[in-house]
Amino acid sequence: MSSASQNRSWDVHRLPSARGKVFLVTGGNAGIGYFVAEQLAATGAVVVLGSRDAAKAGAAMASIRSRVAGAHLRHLPLDLADLSSLKGAADRLDLGHLDAVVHNAGVAFDDPPRRETKDGHELMFATNHLGHFALTQHLAPLLSAAPAARVVTVGSFAARSERLDLGDLQSREDYRPKRTYGRSKVAQMSFGFALDRHLRALHSTVLSVVAHPGGALDSLTPSRPPIHVTTPGERLRGLPAGLLVQGKDAGAWPIVRAVLDPEVRGGQLWGPKVFGLRGAPRLEPVPAHMADPVVAAALWAASGELTGTDPHLGFARP
Repeated sequence: MSSASQNRSWDVHRLPSARGKVFLVTGGNAGIGYFVAEQLAATGAVVVLGSRDAAKAGAAMASIRSRVAGAHLRHLPLDLADLSSLKGAADRLDLGHLDAVVHNAGVAFDDPPRRETKDGHELMFATNHLGHFALTQHLAPLLSAAPAARVVTVGSFAARSERLDLGDLQSREDYRPKRTYGRSKVAQMSFGFALDRHLRALHSTVLSVVAHPGGALDSLTPSRPPIHVTTPGERLRGLPAGLLVQGKDAGAWPIVRAVLDPEVRGGQLWGPKVFGLRGAPRLEPVPAHMADPVVAAALWAASGELTGTDPHLGFARP
């Protein structure tokens, strides 16, 4: 895709119809995930919000329905930090196929202490990466049953400055919250690119694409009460930052394009046009440290061992 064609042919405010398709958005009840769900719902697709909290998912669905007439929405109870629950969650979808999963849900901590899941995994690495890694296996049959399904992994601009420590993936030796979060997103994105290489080797019809929201601030995000409320004062104070970053509604644009655009190809990275921080979605070069096949293979092997998953993640040749 040329730079001109990728931007001229896509309008973030006039999305193509996806009626008849089914999309799962993990963490679809808040933040970037909420706006991804809202925008996908406007295409006529069935959108499933994966969320641990039924009340928050219900509030999110009510908000979407107030803005999208006739929205087709479902809630899937989903806790990515609980690996033993993920197969049951996938089974509860009760679908014949799944056209896309958006691996969006995540946690981020600014301060110590280091937290662990009940399985003994560091919580950010477990939720952001390991949970999605394992969920992919459980969704593989549904994705393979769709004509051209997509796994869209939501990365972060913060991952550009971090590198994986394969000897300390779970930050047992050196836990610094912001760095641990950044490394969990590197792991997610590296897996997203490795997954597409794996799918191509299997001649699968499923694509794996990575997208990131750039810089997305609450103060620049439109209100969606009770999900999110931006006061006039907060919005006014956030206006100067709007020269470089954007709200979470716009942060959803590259992810939504990665789900919907028929021109998107597997193994691509999509982000905002202006310095990778704001603006319409564009195709970006994949950073070398996220495309390193040796690092990706080591991460894949470690992730499989930690989650007890099939080395092929349940995908087979069509």
